Amino acid sequence: MSLRLGNTAPDFTIDSTVGTIRFHDWLGDSWCFFFSHPADFTPVCTTEMGRTAQLSRQFAERNVKPLGLSTDSAAEHLRWIEDVNDTQNCQLEFPIVADENFEVAGLYDMIHPGESETAAVRSVFIIDPNKKIRLTMTYPMSVGRNFDEILRAIDALQASDKNGCAMPADWRAGDKVIIPPSISNEDAKGMFPNGWEELRPYLRLTEI
Repeated sequence: MSLRLGNTAPDFTIDSTVGTIRFHDWLGDSWCFFFSHPADFTPVCTTEMGRTAQLSRQFAERNVKPLGLSTDSAAEHLRWIEDVNDTQNCQLEFPIVADENFEVAGLYDMIHPGESETAAVRSVFIIDPNKKIRLTMTYPMSVGRNFDEILRAIDALQASDKNGCAMPADWRAGDKVIIPPSISNEDAKGMFPNGWEELRPYLRLTEI
């Protein structure tokens, strides 16, 4: 199954480190950072799980719930969490889905035969409160994720939704944003009261 931006994130019910999760119900009115791993007790995954736990406050400030996935049992996950907490100096509290039968990995197209026939690649899905997939990233199994970029992308999505703007390359919170060409100057006056700098008729920069 090929998931595209704007698709409804597939729902599922499955065991996890916090008990049975019904994904859409669990997500509620929050955003989700849903990320997969090849297996428990693997080195890169351990650092990623730890980094997510270390950033728990930053995710919460953005109304984002992290949700991990690995294709081992919940019991194995709980044993692994002890290692994550010990080696990464953190307290991991977010759920990790126990996808032993590759049910969710199949729904979300996480098995890439060019990487492995039996292990989930490092997929990232940013899902909004309407259960829509807003951003995807896929890393090979040998490369850890960039969490600065994950948080930056969430900030950009949320600011764009709130203000009706677009973000330039390398945008970070506080930087100028782009007024989309689809918005007329007349409409932009009401939407962006700070005014704008017009580099080209199609490239207008403003502050929000």
